[in-house]
Amino acid sequence: MKNMDKGSKVYLGAITFVAVLGGLLFGYDTAVISGAEKALEAFFSQSTDFIYSKGWHGITASSALIGCVIGGAISGLLAPRWGRRNSLIFASLLFFLSAIGSWRPEILFFEYGKPSFQLLLTFNAYRVLGGIGVGLASAICPMYIAEVAPANVRGRLVSVNQFAIIFGMLVVYFVNYLIRMNLTGNIEVAMMEIGWRRMFLSEAFPAATFGLLLLMVPKTPRYLVMSGSETKALHVLTKINGVSVAKTILEEIKETVVEKREKLFSYGVTVVIIGILLSFFQQAVGINVVLYYAPRIFENLGASGDVSMRQTVVMGVVNIIFTLVAIFTVDKFGRKPLLVIGSIGMMVGMAALSVLSFMDVIGVAALVFIIIYTASFMMSWGPITWVLISEIFPNTIRGQAVAIAVAAQWISNFVVSSTFPSLSEWSTGGAYLIYAVFSLLSAVFVLKMVPETKGKTLEDMSRLWRK
Repeated sequence: MKNMDKGSKVYLGAITFVAVLGGLLFGYDTAVISGAEKALEAFFSQSTDFIYSKGWHGITASSALIGCVIGGAISGLLAPRWGRRNSLIFASLLFFLSAIGSWRPEILFFEYGKPSFQLLLTFNAYRVLGGIGVGLASAICPMYIAEVAPANVRGRLVSVNQFAIIFGMLVVYFVNYLIRMNLTGNIEVAMMEIGWRRMFLSEAFPAATFGLLLLMVPKTPRYLVMSGSETKALHVLTKINGVSVAKTILEEIKETVVEKREKLFSYGVTVVIIGILLSFFQQAVGINVVLYYAPRIFENLGASGDVSMRQTVVMGVVNIIFTLVAIFTVDKFGRKPLLVIGSIGMMVGMAALSVLSFMDVIGVAALVFIIIYTASFMMSWGPITWVLISEIFPNTIRGQAVAIAVAAQWISNFVVSSTFPSLSEWSTGGAYLIYAVFSLLSAVFVLKMVPETKGKTLEDMSRLWRK
């Protein structure tokens, strides 16, 4: 029997677990392309009605990000109208449809296995659908968790969502590796014919599980109060917090459920620009180039196809470990020190990779510096950018400002990721050097412009920007 005065930690843990599956699918969908993109290039290069250029390949590998921009933008419309839970159910449906369509884009209109320009557009349309799901999940999963979690554990539980994103990437790296290892005959031919299809199809299973489990969790108390269902809201609050606390929280929600809104630039332009630049630099340092194109990068540095997939799994494990470092140190050391340390580590890693590439030196050293780079990102700019975006804006402009910052992040992600194949064709070492320069600039930006938010209340941030 659960203690009705204290609430049920098991219940809170269960609904948080379901919500962070959205974060896992966020990571899974954005990184599944890493194992499939080279086989996709080989497949569409066989087309006879158009030339599949490096530019087209960059767009194909990054097309999901177009959907991410759309999903992030419409999350602000769907969340208040449909509720947080129902919006996530819609996202799970998009994940599922994207997985099926990306597996077999010929399913309705085209001859199986015959590449064409129309098939390429159809494939990218399915990837955009999945991207819309990612955009919704990136905005609404943390919102759902924050609205059900008690204040004393809210930060920790929201941080778990970032861990789930990185864990989803690790899972798909491992799944991609297993799919490749279980192909028969000529591996590269099998990858071109069926391997990439199986990689995209694998997402259908966690997507369906996410959607089914969401039917079993409650709508958030805040949304229930907004919808006039105070009795249901009290029931959920009681199960999470206990009887003695639930009524108090319900009254607080009723008092704040209608938020005061101000114009976007009521606190000046600087705070909005800082939010946009945080998102921009998180992507301009090149992290998603490494995540999306990891096996290709390892192959360019001398590893065989199978070895490159194993090295990608190793990189995923490192990402998990250093994301945990950030989660357990961000409230101790502060946001700015971790960001600056991360920027320096990324600069060293990318600059070293650039030098190795120019010197045509391959081997273990390349893997070491990629790990230094990704570890530096995961313990700093990965999770802490999301923390700062959630903290830095005053309450009255938060909804508008966060939407702009998230949109800037996905747009930057698309630009950086889609240009890498062309940049790599021009000069791989030159591409790495560009990311190293942006890593250095990110450190300067943090030191000069970003305020420390550690230990500050949201009201403190409002007073800060008023000055």
